[in-house]
Amino acid sequence: MMEAMQKEVVIASADKSVINTIYFGGGTPSLLTATEIKKLMEVVRLHFDISSDAEITLEANPDDIAEQKLIQWKEAGINRLSIGVQSFKDADLVWMNRAHTAGQALQCIELVKEVGFTNFSVDLIYGTPTLSDDEWEKNVDTIVQLGVPHISCYALTVEPGTALQKMITLHKKEAVDTEKQAAHFFLLMDWLVAAGYEHYEISNFAKPGFRSQHNSSYWQGTNYIGIGPSAHSYNGHSRRWNVSNNALYIQALKKGSIPFEIEKLTDVQRLNEYIMTSLRTIEGINLDFVQRYFGEEKKKELQNVSDQFIANGKLQNSHHRLVLTNAGKLFADGITAELFFEEGRVTIIV
Repeated sequence: MMEAMQKEVVIASADKSVINTIYFGGGTPSLLTATEIKKLMEVVRLHFDISSDAEITLEANPDDIAEQKLIQWKEAGINRLSIGVQSFKDADLVWMNRAHTAGQALQCIELVKEVGFTNFSVDLIYGTPTLSDDEWEKNVDTIVQLGVPHISCYALTVEPGTALQKMITLHKKEAVDTEKQAAHFFLLMDWLVAAGYEHYEISNFAKPGFRSQHNSSYWQGTNYIGIGPSAHSYNGHSRRWNVSNNALYIQALKKGSIPFEIEKLTDVQRLNEYIMTSLRTIEGINLDFVQRYFGEEKKKELQNVSDQFIANGKLQNSHHRLVLTNAGKLFADGITAELFFEEGRVTIIV
């Protein structure tokens, strides 16, 4: 697999892109050895121009983090971590079938700081049946007191076909309460903004200067290259994704080709992508941008549809930008769907 990914890096480097962010994510990249991460970074550096201040992030779980690993990750060039803590309460972690304990979660954050990582993010999940309002406040306060510079918070979703979904169906675990999740989300916004964090994207909060540059690139529609099975790439006009089958991926790279499917995006699809990503951010949808790149008619249509959400307090039009209010953030997906322009999609299989 490592050899195949290195070959894909070489092939992908044909466009001579300048790299501003690198993200080791999806699955559990922290299971890679430090040597493997270092080798991948060497290949990327050899074939791409990496900016001197590039943000290089590695996803890791608390039970994967140890002092020697952290030191080796830094030596390999990792300068930011995204840590899947989820909760500082053991009952929550057991309910979510997480491998680590609350004690490990606390210990790993202290260790990350001791080794010298100043830029890192912690994931928290809210709205679980085992988490009361007071316990949720304690989780958030723990993050604040630890001085974590970036926080990603998500409502727990139970995916169909998962072990968790089966346990809930069999009444072996309590079902998720959506009203409780909504209450936790509103409390979260109040607490973190009061603590000095910027709510710069629906699920993300950062201290000044610590926004995730990599994720912000997605939301801003910046081009990106994905390496590995199932990885996605985007160039502003088309989106493509590698096959998910590891054996097929490796076999194709041995023959010198990247196995992927591609979707050519029309102007309407590109506009919908812009609506979907920008509405999630604190900057919102720039109506002047829509007019400049998609036309006056599309801007007017967008304004007309948005009026209903402005009237009910879920959107506001501020300086020619459509921005979600706190009340609207809870309904972001539904509002986005209403703002979409209709058009069919065509997928080309390569």
